[in-house]
Amino acid sequence: MNIKPPLGLAVLLMMFPQIMETIYSPALPNIAEHFAVSIAGASQTLSVYFIAFAIGVFCWGRLADIIGRRKAMLAGLVCYAIGSALALMVSDFSLLLLARVVSSFGAAVGSVITQTMMRDSYSGDELAKVFSIMGMSLGISPVIGLLLGSVLSAYWGYPGVFIALMLSAMLLLWLSVNALPETKPAFSQKIALIELAIKMLTDGHILKSTLLVAMFNLMWFSYFSLAPFMFEAQGLSTLAFGASGLLLGFGAFLGSYLNKVLLGQGNSSASLVRLASLIALMGGAGISWVQVGWTGWNPIYFLAPMLLIVIAYGIAIPNILSSALANYRAYAGSAGALFGLFYYILLGLGLGGAGIINHLGVVITFAALLCIGLSCTVRRGNSSQT
Repeated sequence: MNIKPPLGLAVLLMMFPQIMETIYSPALPNIAEHFAVSIAGASQTLSVYFIAFAIGVFCWGRLADIIGRRKAMLAGLVCYAIGSALALMVSDFSLLLLARVVSSFGAAVGSVITQTMMRDSYSGDELAKVFSIMGMSLGISPVIGLLLGSVLSAYWGYPGVFIALMLSAMLLLWLSVNALPETKPAFSQKIALIELAIKMLTDGHILKSTLLVAMFNLMWFSYFSLAPFMFEAQGLSTLAFGASGLLLGFGAFLGSYLNKVLLGQGNSSASLVRLASLIALMGGAGISWVQVGWTGWNPIYFLAPMLLIVIAYGIAIPNILSSALANYRAYAGSAGALFGLFYYILLGLGLGGAGIINHLGVVITFAALLCIGLSCTVRRGNSSQT
């Protein structure tokens, strides 16, 4: 029987890709100014990040089935450290994008390998509880990144952010070398990658789960792409943007807590995803209402309905992730790689579109409507699907 990885370390490894991304968000105006690029151009770095991340998820997840979970994790962390170091040395925006590609490709191990290790080590209700903890970490990790990034950007500019990223890579690598076990089963079922991809792409449950994860992440991460410039337009500082993380952190905690309570009351995962989709729609409508100025409120009041988006994220994501690959445990690494590839490509494309649209309320409302449509196609009472 494989040794289970320390849950605390697993949580850190699951959190760091999102911390890595959101710690960078407050530096976007500084980057746009330093490299003389437009708001849309600076925002596109987020799209590049997630597309490279998607490719990384696929590659590391596949390697996890070939060389093992531990070796794949360590190799990815080394790649992440190299990319962060490169970002410190570049003076051209295109080279900065390249450094972001390298670091995000490496950071993908934190998502796909950690999830694979959890699926190796737990199953059933125990896995759902573990993913509930993971869901809470996913909810608060962007907030941690936002607060740290705001302080670093305010006092040291974007170089301070990249120094912090490089140091975090070194710390995670040291912890993983000393404490991370191998969880790959001694015997695992073999399947050709193309055959597995066809199987998953013709699986309605996988397709719906992919779209749901992508859309809930789009709602969350479009905030980090567009909000820094919304704050700047109101004459507010980078630190003010970071302080908004305190409110959103409360929402993340509340969403995760509500999810735990509602699951304990016997609600199915499918019903909770429907509830989260409705909450997100209310939040998107509220943000749009404030942004178009119909309320007469200060535009910064969009943070109030944004709180609903974070709550919805905290409810939905654990329920989707815990059941998405229930029928693919025999080849968890490769299935996780393909699943991540699918939804991170969609997320990257979605963030690219968000940068072009440049209207947070419209982006979130569209994503929430799609989630409602997807979640309502699932049979009520089916707790095994989302």
